[in-house]
Amino acid sequence: MDRRRFMWGVAAVLAWPIVPLRAVGAREEERIAPLRRSEEEWRRILTPEQFQVLRRGGTEPPGSSPLLHEKRAGEYVCAGCGLALFTSDMKYDSGTGWPSFYTTIPGRVGTKLDFKIILPRTEYHCVRCGGHQGHVFDDGPPPTGKRWCNNGVALRFVPKDAAAS
Repeated sequence: MDRRRFMWGVAAVLAWPIVPLRAVGAREEERIAPLRRSEEEWRRILTPEQFQVLRRGGTEPPGSSPLLHEKRAGEYVCAGCGLALFTSDMKYDSGTGWPSFYTTIPGRVGTKLDFKIILPRTEYHCVRCGGHQGHVFDDGPPPTGKRWCNNGVALRFVPKDAAAS
């Protein structure tokens, strides 16, 4: 890594707290009201693994999520607040070890730049509770070319028959 790239990375890390969360695909009339809870409330509601990922921006080990093998029709909702983020039609097997989707339900996730590994990545969160979900990459399938790489512990699967009732 050359000095210029390193310095840009350092500057970006220092600016990270002021980089705003931007909702993806949201129209004004579809804005979702934010859900605010204290750290104590989150710790009571979430498992330790969910807390580490959703509230601290952690990453689960690859291949550890049962959602990798989920094939039924339904919705993938935020494990923190229950907001639907993806449908089963959006899911595909990326071979990365994490549940992956080629798009999101419009207006349900927000993005911001993440410099935790020095080089910038696009991190995404649930727009309702702000829970960290994962990162989006430009190596996905058509039609979007995107890979929304999600931590399985940050999601809960709701089968279609359960979602309809």
